[in-house]
Amino acid sequence: MIQPLPHKYPIGVQTFSELRQKDYLYVDKTEQIYRMTHSGSKYIFLSRPRRFGKSLLTSTLHAYFGGRKELFKGLGIDALEKEWTEYPVLHFDMSTAKHVDKERLESELNLKLLEYERIYGKSEGEVNPNQRLMGLIRRAYKSTGRQVVVLIDEYDAPLLDVVHEERNLPVLRDVMRNFYSPLKACDPYLRFVFLTGITKFSQLSIFSELNNIENISMDEPYAAVCGITREEMETQMSDDLDILAERMKLTRGEVLDKLKENYDGYHFTWPSPDIYNPFSLMNAFAKGKLDSYWFGSGTPTYLIEMLRKYDVLPSQIGGTEAIAADFDAPTERMESITPLLYQSGYVTIKDYDELAELYTLDIPNKEIRVGLMRSLLPYYVQGAGLSNTMVAKMYRAIAQDDMDGALRLMQAFLSTVPYTAHTDYEGHYQQMLYIIFSLLGMYVDVEVRTPRGRVDMAMRTATTLYVVELKLDGTAEDAMRQIDLKNYPERFALCGLPVAKVGICFDREKRTLKEWMIEK
Repeated sequence: MIQPLPHKYPIGVQTFSELRQKDYLYVDKTEQIYRMTHSGSKYIFLSRPRRFGKSLLTSTLHAYFGGRKELFKGLGIDALEKEWTEYPVLHFDMSTAKHVDKERLESELNLKLLEYERIYGKSEGEVNPNQRLMGLIRRAYKSTGRQVVVLIDEYDAPLLDVVHEERNLPVLRDVMRNFYSPLKACDPYLRFVFLTGITKFSQLSIFSELNNIENISMDEPYAAVCGITREEMETQMSDDLDILAERMKLTRGEVLDKLKENYDGYHFTWPSPDIYNPFSLMNAFAKGKLDSYWFGSGTPTYLIEMLRKYDVLPSQIGGTEAIAADFDAPTERMESITPLLYQSGYVTIKDYDELAELYTLDIPNKEIRVGLMRSLLPYYVQGAGLSNTMVAKMYRAIAQDDMDGALRLMQAFLSTVPYTAHTDYEGHYQQMLYIIFSLLGMYVDVEVRTPRGRVDMAMRTATTLYVVELKLDGTAEDAMRQIDLKNYPERFALCGLPVAKVGICFDREKRTLKEWMIEK
């Protein structure tokens, strides 16, 4: 008999008071919150990907500054905080202002300000959002005798969907800059200002003259302030792990390995503990199975648009080196897609070369790799619903060491899909194969360097390493001859797996596989 779940999991619950009062699982981050709120910085910014716990963190700060001691009983901060002073808190959640134009954004700001003007009043001359915010801060300070706390969650939400648009981005950015502009002038009245977001817009463009914001996004003490570490999972969620293992009919060690493969791998500085995606992790525990929960909850359209804008090939996502200034750069000054990929959580820090001050960035885990490739597949193969079925069948064939059967499935499928533009060059088919093989959950790489040239593609399964050479309107024999001539398998002799050579010829006119050869 499967044990009942030891906790309710806070999937979609972003309010700290509700989470604590209704006995949801809470992974304790309050010692880090105490450190943050008692640092030398009054203005703090934290960037993390969507659904990583930013809103819950902001709500926890709201409860803390609201003096709600009873909600923190038994948590780390309970032994640290002695005063529990209640401050006036202005909490603005900008996630409600997505997909808006200038008029609707101003309407949203009006509603948010009205909520607090009912408490602290409004002066007759205050018309614009910046004037009203300044008036609120001053009246809240005067009426309570205490400095004000301002919390702005997802400050960049109104801007993300237009980040690729040269016309709309400056308009909405000006509205938000106007709204945030009083924060510096109100410094004497403020106890703490905290902002969260996904992307990092430059301080000048959004916060006007507020140039003293401390960005803690890459600070080691706060590396795990959002997300869940393995240590936290094995201690605070130990019973949950055992029950998940039972539900999945695995050992505790096996379920830890699978959770790591699918949801782990995030690092927001270096060194850093391994950080798991909290949304996917909580869903896996609640539902008793692994799935693409984070990616399935929505692929931002801005990401796909920006990948197209910067002409980024699927195989170019991840596996790059960069200095921090290149990937932690303000979004509107991007010279590449890297900052947006990093800040959105599609690539993360995997290593750091201290001598050269270079970070290695790559896709965090299997969930993100498969989700990204599934989102990009329709741009290379029409009829994505059917292609997902084809990919599943290919996976079954390759898992049974039947590469020939897998290629037959691909040939039959591609011959039935509608016409796709820009298919008259070899690189299109290389990227298409890269996406499909990535969806199989296999290790795959393109343009792999060898002592005698570059291999079009290498794919590693549990039993075999495949060296793949592609030709467009040539022959499979031509492809195989190139593999033999340059002795590509020599490059992989030490991989510990049998090497299979695969020569594939694509038909430009029919836009499918024409023929192939496989030698083991």
